[in-house]
Amino acid sequence: MKRMGRFAGADVLVTGAGSGIGRQIALDFAAEGARVLVTDADGASAARVAAEIAAEGGTAVSDRLDVTDQEQAGAVLAAHGCPRIVVNNAGVASDTPFPRLPRAEWDRDIEVVLTGTFLVCQTFLPAMAANGGGAVVNVGSINASGFFGNDAYSAAKAGLESLTRSLAVRYGRAGVRVNLVAPATIATPIWQERIDRDPTLLERLTKWYPLGRVGTPEDVAAAVMFLAGPEAGWITGTVLRLDGGLMAGDAALVDEILSRDYLM
Repeated sequence: MKRMGRFAGADVLVTGAGSGIGRQIALDFAAEGARVLVTDADGASAARVAAEIAAEGGTAVSDRLDVTDQEQAGAVLAAHGCPRIVVNNAGVASDTPFPRLPRAEWDRDIEVVLTGTFLVCQTFLPAMAANGGGAVVNVGSINASGFFGNDAYSAAKAGLESLTRSLAVRYGRAGVRVNLVAPATIATPIWQERIDRDPTLLERLTKWYPLGRVGTPEDVAAAVMFLAGPEAGWITGTVLRLDGGLMAGDAALVDEILSRDYLM
């Protein structure tokens, strides 16, 4: 593990860090010298990621954290102290179409994505403010800005953008910055079940992205660390899109309306 030191000595809490994007965020912070608290509703997964970090020469501990349980969040704070950086990454996403979407799935997406972030922030932000400040980075989604399916998840992520702005204003004078990254399609294990049914799915999606590829967990981790780091010291309440140009315009549509060589 290459230790560059940008976050040397900083305590970083990452939720939903047992796999996928959260795992990569935890790995990358540790690689730059942070002491990472790896949390996940699946405690065993969190422990595996912490062990992976330790095996590569980094510093990490793990704990179980169901973000919908504020008592657990309080227990994590009591056990490990207040971090300088909090990354709210935990999430779930129902893929049941809206006409058949059960209330229970709607409630679950809202509870984990939006309410879970609210509970974690309500637990940790007062302590961060009392300690002189810090940075919070929420992991949102491009789904907050347009319709890309997953109705409940999208609504929750839209609410998360609003919550991010509110917290940025409320805690700014206490030295706490709050920002959000909004990824589009990211190639993570969460896609595996659909890829098993349709092996070319992610390859086909690339035509919608001007940069010609879907994103990676490393792309998201790099953006999170930028917003958490000193280079973003005068940035708060902002949404950083990680979408490969998706929301800038629709190259495939332009090809249909005009010609395939119009953009070149």
